[in-house]
Amino acid sequence: MAITITGIPGLPEVHAGDDIARLVAAAEPGLDDGDILVVTSKIVSKAEGRVREGDSRTEAIEEETVRVVARRGDTVIAQTRHGFVMAAAGVDASNTAPGTILLLPEDPDASARRIRTGLREALGVNVGVIVSDTFGRPWRHGLTDVAIGAAGVRPLDDFRGRTDPYGNALNATVTALIDEIAAAAELAKGKLAGVPVAIVRGLGDLVTADDGPGARALIRPADEDMFRYGSADVVFARRTIREFAPREVDPAAVRRAVAAAVSAPAPHHTTPWRFVLLETPQVRTELLDAMKAAWIEDLRSDGFSEESITKRVRRGDVLRNAPYLVVPCLVMDGSHTYRDARRNASEREMFVVATGAGVQNLLVQLAVEGLGSAWVSSTMFCRDVVRKVLDLPQSWDPMGAVAVGHPAGPPKSRPPRDAADFMLTR
Repeated sequence: MAITITGIPGLPEVHAGDDIARLVAAAEPGLDDGDILVVTSKIVSKAEGRVREGDSRTEAIEEETVRVVARRGDTVIAQTRHGFVMAAAGVDASNTAPGTILLLPEDPDASARRIRTGLREALGVNVGVIVSDTFGRPWRHGLTDVAIGAAGVRPLDDFRGRTDPYGNALNATVTALIDEIAAAAELAKGKLAGVPVAIVRGLGDLVTADDGPGARALIRPADEDMFRYGSADVVFARRTIREFAPREVDPAAVRRAVAAAVSAPAPHHTTPWRFVLLETPQVRTELLDAMKAAWIEDLRSDGFSEESITKRVRRGDVLRNAPYLVVPCLVMDGSHTYRDARRNASEREMFVVATGAGVQNLLVQLAVEGLGSAWVSSTMFCRDVVRKVLDLPQSWDPMGAVAVGHPAGPPKSRPPRDAADFMLTR
């Protein structure tokens, strides 16, 4: 297979309202069916008026950011509204006039479709179009161009289910064709040569009659993204989940969360946490039935009506519907005993706080593992019942229960909390 990549020189400076397809057709009227045109996103942004006046990249990045994934100093890795995770949300101050900043195209796939249609109308050719931009890679130095928009090009080549020349089954190989083409084309365009468009020939089998799914097909869904949470938002990944999908929970994932839990700080170099993992339905049902009976008895002794009791008990369904339960317990091993009750009470409070830190670590790590969770305090109100059913030592104090499972849907939105409302400065 012979593949050639040729830059198109002589294109004029692009301004808002310019028709890129007509500019390319005028500069390179010899385009053929099966050619793939790789267009730098910067000129697409200019033509579409995605130019911001002013020199405040910080403000522009904030406007273009949906989610901050990581931040270190002035460097921000952010997710854009397109779903791209990239440095500075794609905001760029290079190759643009001083005092202006370039933003990514609003819809790069739509941009590619417009250029493709324009070339068909101008030259009567069926070509593929890729809109490219520069990305960094998390585990490698250096930048490379990738496809952020595409039309008329098969974006992926799925080799799963095939065998290699040695007869080995391929189980995970999916090649990002349009990213490979975008990176190769950048070698012909260059960063400083003023050549924003390249023609790739020899890959006509990848050019399709219809526009196809575009570059959006390469964006990994959130539930498949093992590295979704960056340092900036890992804590905020934890949300209370009360409805779970009918899927089994991987016990190994819960054990990794427990490992994170026991890294929490604790007083006197102690380990005040114990986590009881309820992995069998029979044990979960036995515990919840016993807790329910104890709760009903308490409510009746407090004078609640049967109707009120029924409503209150129904709130416990979040635990009953969860496919996995964890009961965190507090142990006072290593605590100090003092002569006065006040200091002893403070000693216990220290251990309670440490246990809470462990539970929080557990919840956050469960979210990182892709699992939803809800901490419910109910076991604290019937500790003797819990200890009896689970055959726990008398020194273990159940500190609620954590429902664990795969979320049945995205968490409900909640109003943002302003941290300043919870601060007092002296």
